[in-house]
Amino acid sequence: MSSAIVQAEPFSVKRAALAATVGNMLEFYDFITYSFFAIQIGHTFFPTQSEYGSLMLSLATFGAGFVTRPIGGIVLGIYSDRIGRRPAMLLSFALMGGAILTISLTPSYDTIGLAAPIIVIAARMTQGFALGGEVGPTTAYLIEIAPPEHRALVVAWQPASQEIAATAGALVGVVLSKTIAPEMLDSYGWRVAFLIGAICLPFGFWMRRTLPETIPQGEAAVGMHESTNHLSLARRYIGVIALALMILASGTISTYVTQYMTTYAQNTLHVTPTLAFTVSLVSNGLQFVGALYGGWLADRLGRKPIMVWPQLATLALTYPTFLWIVHAPGALSLLVGFGVLSIIGSLPFTAFYATFTEALPQNIRGGVFATVYAVAIASFGGTAQLVVTWLLHVTGNPLAPAWYLLLAAVVGLVAMCLMPETAPVKQGQARARRRALAGW
Repeated sequence: MSSAIVQAEPFSVKRAALAATVGNMLEFYDFITYSFFAIQIGHTFFPTQSEYGSLMLSLATFGAGFVTRPIGGIVLGIYSDRIGRRPAMLLSFALMGGAILTISLTPSYDTIGLAAPIIVIAARMTQGFALGGEVGPTTAYLIEIAPPEHRALVVAWQPASQEIAATAGALVGVVLSKTIAPEMLDSYGWRVAFLIGAICLPFGFWMRRTLPETIPQGEAAVGMHESTNHLSLARRYIGVIALALMILASGTISTYVTQYMTTYAQNTLHVTPTLAFTVSLVSNGLQFVGALYGGWLADRLGRKPIMVWPQLATLALTYPTFLWIVHAPGALSLLVGFGVLSIIGSLPFTAFYATFTEALPQNIRGGVFATVYAVAIASFGGTAQLVVTWLLHVTGNPLAPAWYLLLAAVVGLVAMCLMPETAPVKQGQARARRRALAGW
């Protein structure tokens, strides 16, 4: 691993991690905020005679952002392995900035007709390409700048920054829903939320320009001539990649169904928009805490225990929690129920991020992580909210999201049990035991 550039200067580790994750946070804020305002965006760009039809078209456009994520993961991920992490992160950030400005400034369907949804769909696909190439290089960068004993905690800022983004989006939703009338929120309030993210883009771009590179120029130059080896090298890690795909599928279903709870609380449980946004705010805030705590624990106890036990607890608690929420919808059940699921459910995935990146060699790390992540997100994240909306519609059962979450949790748990342990603390203990046995 090429970590010498930062190991000599401890302060630069913190600064580089901050710069990388600030950009990551802003990109995810722009992408996730769409789901919080799916109803309002549907009214703006996809007016139909049916409220259900408008929402489904809006969610389908949200899903369009996932179609291009595997392409972005492959292109920008391999680019980060060949040219460097910083150029790849800068490029994805610039693309995201252009897309978010386009969405926030596009006139409504009533103003420009069919051009409006076409422009929004194109912008969402650009966002998907950019975000597909964001996660792999950023996660690889974080693992490469971190001291071995703190890798999981440093990498934890990848999922934690996503939760900051989701929390910020929910907070903006709470403030807007409390301060402006529903018809104003429908008309232009959601655009304010997008423009807030756009205003922060120059700051994030400036911070990323200052990042030190973790891939030396010599290695990058060699990588340019060995790009055909990406696939052959990746095949050596096919077992780990398959398990990672299962875990990421489980995690992304959980993430995007959780983010759908703002819409679910309003459409299905018929609570006020303010309470719905508050639930998302609290839930995402607790997921941020869980992500960092999961990283801290994974550095001390190993990766596998922090993956397996919280995932098992999530599996046991999901259905009872939804039963409580459906039969007694209100602030107490929503805040406590989703709050508990959020903090426990966020613990395993920080440990997974560290495990998967540690299991891959540096020269394919960015491309493989980005591609696997993007394929899982595109296949399951882009469809999660559509599937839940469809299940609710065809069954008429408000417990439908719980069924989908339980299936995802089982798949994730099986893969986590089979994932190898990569924590330096655990590997060191194993080597010590082997030496002791050999000496005996």
